[in-house]
Amino acid sequence: MNANVGLRDHNTMAAIVAIKIRIMPVSTETNLEEIKKEAEKRIIQLEGKPHSTEIEPIAFGLKALIIILAWPEVNNPDLLENAIRGIDGVESAEIIDVRRASF
Repeated sequence: MNANVGLRDHNTMAAIVAIKIRIMPVSTETNLEEIKKEAEKRIIQLEGKPHSTEIEPIAFGLKALIIILAWPEVNNPDLLENAIRGIDGVESAEIIDVRRASF
C-alpha cells in the first residue's frame, strides 16, 4: 500500500472558516422559517455548509435569524451576504463573526 495516496488531495484542501451571519427580516410578520430554508439552500449552492441557527430578539417583537455555517476560506464572503440579501422578506444580512475553523 502506498502511504502517499491521497496526501496531495489533503494538502491542497482549502481552509474552512466559521461564519456567523445576522439576517434581519422586513417586519415582525415575516416568516423566519421560510427565510431560513431559502438561506440554507443558497449557502449550499455557494459551497457552504449550514451548521446551526438561532433567533435573536431585537426590539418591539422584531427578531433576527442568526445562521452559523462553514465556508471555504477561498470563497468571497460578500457572495454570501449578497445571496442572502436577495431573499424575499430580508431587509439586511450582515456577517457578524468570522473565525478560522480547526479540526
